[in-house]
Amino acid sequence: MSIVATDRSSIVKTLTDGPEKIWDVVIVGGGATGLGTALDAASRGYKTLLLEQADFAKGTSSRSTKLVHGGVRYLAQGDIGLVREALYERGLLLKNAPHLVKNESFVIPNYEWWGGAFYTIGLTLYDLLAGQLGFGRAKYISKKEVIKRLPTINQHGLYGGVVYHDGQFDDSRLAVNLAQTSLEQGATVLNYFKVVSLIKNSEQKIAGVVTTDAETGQTYHIKAKTVINATGVFVDDLLQMDKPGKKPMVRPSQGVHLVLDRSFMPGEDALMIPKTEDGRVLFAVPWHDKLVVGTTDTPIDEHNLEPRALEEEISFIIRTAEKYLEKAPTRKDVLSVFAGLRPLAAPQGDSAKTKEISRSHKLLVSESGLITITGGKWTTYRRMGEDTIDKAIEIGNLPPQPSVTKNLPLHGSKNNVNRNDHLYVYGSDEDALLNLLKENCEWAQKLHPDMPYLQAEVIWGVRYEMARSVEDILARRVRALFLNARAAIDMAPQVASLMAAELGKNAAWQKEQVESFTILANGYLLEPYKEK
Repeated sequence: MSIVATDRSSIVKTLTDGPEKIWDVVIVGGGATGLGTALDAASRGYKTLLLEQADFAKGTSSRSTKLVHGGVRYLAQGDIGLVREALYERGLLLKNAPHLVKNESFVIPNYEWWGGAFYTIGLTLYDLLAGQLGFGRAKYISKKEVIKRLPTINQHGLYGGVVYHDGQFDDSRLAVNLAQTSLEQGATVLNYFKVVSLIKNSEQKIAGVVTTDAETGQTYHIKAKTVINATGVFVDDLLQMDKPGKKPMVRPSQGVHLVLDRSFMPGEDALMIPKTEDGRVLFAVPWHDKLVVGTTDTPIDEHNLEPRALEEEISFIIRTAEKYLEKAPTRKDVLSVFAGLRPLAAPQGDSAKTKEISRSHKLLVSESGLITITGGKWTTYRRMGEDTIDKAIEIGNLPPQPSVTKNLPLHGSKNNVNRNDHLYVYGSDEDALLNLLKENCEWAQKLHPDMPYLQAEVIWGVRYEMARSVEDILARRVRALFLNARAAIDMAPQVASLMAAELGKNAAWQKEQVESFTILANGYLLEPYKEK
């Protein structure tokens, strides 16, 4: 698979190559939905532009529970259609990005005598809905087997358990691969480009966008046949530009995750708690040699790019983990805490609870022709992209072309990766990344003694993955900020130095980058960082 260099200035030039350039599709938003839509459009042959105000997957799309799943909870709510669609997409994702998606076994411990039969029946239906793309059948396991698989499980009152299968993945790495695949398919994909207004023609129909390059301050007027609003929790901002005073479409819900050392649950299985005190499910999932525990569901009135965990959410997760794990985690054990906002459809009436609002995606076309896609989840990103471009063909009178993404391997796609080597996330790019060491053998050194990441990964992130800041590298190209925020702060000066050499930046830029990253990363810690 070819590796496309991501020189920003070259990509920016494609914005205006030709005074009368008209894009078929302009997508605002570079999260899962926007990137999936860009890939669908470009692979059908449409002139495609994606603009992201920050970095790819900066918002919700890097803050998931790291699951590619049908949604066991939606099955309990009776949303069979959503579950079937998500399970189908789960199977496609394992096929098209096998380096990032893996089959993960989940154990539900049963503390009621009837739990084994109840969950086995429900999860057998879950497996049947997956059809030929199933990940393996659910089965009842004995108390002894539960303890063998989850040696730190609370054994008091334990009857047995049920094991079932779902997918586990790295969300922002998948976003990077989607951006790369979109570029390879001919799209223009840019981070740090904020859309500041919409362009309309004499009939008040959408005819393009005005966007500003955050790095240079330069503004561009972009003409387009269709404009797609795929901005997640920010969809109402663009809808307000289109029609000031419009009633909000989205009510954000916050989900928080705590990251712990694997000693709290050392096995290879994940834990699924089917009913917590607030009626949600809670997961403890092995991820990059750490344990991700979450999530919460808290209605939030405001949205921003860096949501913060509330004290009650942190307490709830620790309290719930305490009930199920023999070794109870405390605040001091939390290596990182991250929060993400789900773009849920605004509830009608005050009684609607966020956990009961459907997670299925919704397409809306404004009077002006602005297409808005919202809802959904990572697992169904491909289907959301396909549905959105089907609508764009209709709205923009584009020559119809069928979607090809069902069978399109993503950049880096590689079977049988070695998951014991952290470089597996690069898939088919791993050898090329290691070739950088021939250019400079020092790049083989680790960035931090407690983390596996190499200096070469910083160089790779800048040259081939469109990383522009220390945060881009430490939060989303490598996952240090999400796995160990203190270690990430320690790594920031060296990352800034390596990036500055690549990007031609000065000492003032390095200083600013380290300071801003340190402030950001302190928000991922429960106790303030103190220098060693």
